[in-house]
Amino acid sequence: MKPENKPDFSEQVQRKATRKRLAKRNSTPGVWFGLGMMGLIGWSVVVPTLLGAALGLYLDKYHPGQHNWTVALIFAGLTLGCFNAWHWVDKEHQAMREDDTKNE
Repeated sequence: MKPENKPDFSEQVQRKATRKRLAKRNSTPGVWFGLGMMGLIGWSVVVPTLLGAALGLYLDKYHPGQHNWTVALIFAGLTLGCFNAWHWVDKEHQAMREDDTKNE
């Protein structure tokens, strides 16, 4: 007896075969695409961090205060960049899941 919610073997094979056919039809990105995506995620973290450092240096030079603006704005830029990268990766993950459910 098979559980009602578990597909049988032939359904599993058919689903995998359909997924393979779609993968062959839609060219899969190669190694360079993956490296490019890693670079994109890296730059999405680095750019806000460097902008925060530049603004912090400017504020420390022309508007000195009790606290160090450079350190605070580097941390703020790093935080913003990490949230930006997380959002982008999550969006790509959702798109992949939608493609998988659409193709089943």
